[in-house]
Amino acid sequence: MNIVEMPISLFIVDDEPPARNRLRDLLADCAAQLPLEVVGEAGNGREALDKLAGVHADVVLLDIRMPQMDGIELAQHLNKLPRPPVIIFTTAYDKYAIAAFEQRAIDYLLKPIRLGRLFESLKRARSAVPVRTEVLRELLPDPRKNLSIHERGKIHLIPVEKVLYLRAELKYITVRTLEREYLIEESLAALEKEFALRFVRIHRNCLVAKEEIEGFEKVVDEEAGEAHWAAKLKGINELLPISRRQQSIVKEFG
Repeated sequence: MNIVEMPISLFIVDDEPPARNRLRDLLADCAAQLPLEVVGEAGNGREALDKLAGVHADVVLLDIRMPQMDGIELAQHLNKLPRPPVIIFTTAYDKYAIAAFEQRAIDYLLKPIRLGRLFESLKRARSAVPVRTEVLRELLPDPRKNLSIHERGKIHLIPVEKVLYLRAELKYITVRTLEREYLIEESLAALEKEFALRFVRIHRNCLVAKEEIEGFEKVVDEEAGEAHWAAKLKGINELLPISRRQQSIVKEFG
C-alpha cells in the first residue's frame, strides 16, 4: 500500500514583494518533487502574527531584516503558538549572522535564494523541530521591542515601552501596563539582563521601569512592626515594596 505524503504547509514573510514573488516561483518548482502548499504570506511581523493565528504552517520562510520587527524577534513570538512552525531564515550575506546560525544549527538561505538550496532545506524541515526561544534570544544584539502571549487563539504583543513592572509569581511573570496585567512564562533574571537599560530590580521578584518611577514612600508593616520603602509608579495606585538589598535605588532615583 502506498502511503500518501502530506504536503508541507509553508508561509512566507518578507517586506519586499519581489522577494516573496521569487520564493513563490521557486516553491512552485520544488513542488514537482516535494509535496508542499503555500498557505499565505505577510510583508511584516505583525501581519504574520495575525495571519498565522488563523492558519497553520509547518514551515515559515522568514526574512531577518524587516522594519518594525526583525525576523529573529518574530520567530520568538511564533514559538508561543500551540504548534510552532519550523523557521528557515532568509538573509542577504551577513558573515556574523551566518556564523551564529551555523554554530547553533539553525537553517538559513542566502539571498538570492537558489532552487537546490531551498529544496534541501525543505527536505530537512520535515524532520526538524522549532528552534528554542532561548537560542533565538542569543542571536538578538538588541532587546525585543515586544513581549508576547498566546491568548484567545492569537499572539498578542505587549510593547516593552508600555510595561510598568515585571513581577515573578510562581512560574509566571506578571506584566503590568497602565491598561491591564498579562501573564507570561519567562525568567525574571533573563528579562533583567535583556532589558537592563529600561528596568531596575527593586526586589528579588520585581523589576520596575526606571522612567515610570514617580517617587518612594515609607510603608509600615503592621505585623512585623517594621517600616520599609516602596516604589510609587506613574498612573497606578499600587505601592511596590523595595527589599533591604535594593534600598540604594531610593537615593539613586529619589
